[in-house]
Amino acid sequence: MSDIEKVDELLTKAEVFYLSTVDGNKPKVRPLGFHLLKEDKIYFGVGTFKTVYKQMEENPNVEIAAWDGEHFLRYYGVANLDKQEEIAKEALSLMPEVAELYNANGWEMGIFYLDNATAEIRNMMEVEETYEFNY
Repeated sequence: MSDIEKVDELLTKAEVFYLSTVDGNKPKVRPLGFHLLKEDKIYFGVGTFKTVYKQMEENPNVEIAAWDGEHFLRYYGVANLDKQEEIAKEALSLMPEVAELYNANGWEMGIFYLDNATAEIRNMMEVEETYEFNY
């Protein structure tokens, strides 16, 4: 199993994970559940109309935190706001309820992955594994 597959597997086990962005000079955290491993990158999606997307445009430094019941994940780096429409379409095809809502309102799914990223898999006391991802 590759390093990025290990990170993806932990996110899958966690089901819900948390994205932290910067809002001015304050942190902002919200839960997410969607992720897609494709071409050795983990893609995430948020609406381009949402504040979270605008925060990443202004300051792309983000962190994702997850707990799978056994390990913590800290996955941090620079959000690359990828404009690949095929991936956005694939993301929405995996979430039909979200797709219906987005289509009905004319909203766009903003896709991003983390570049210049570090993933730390930790137990309660220490880092067990660290991976670097630079695309």
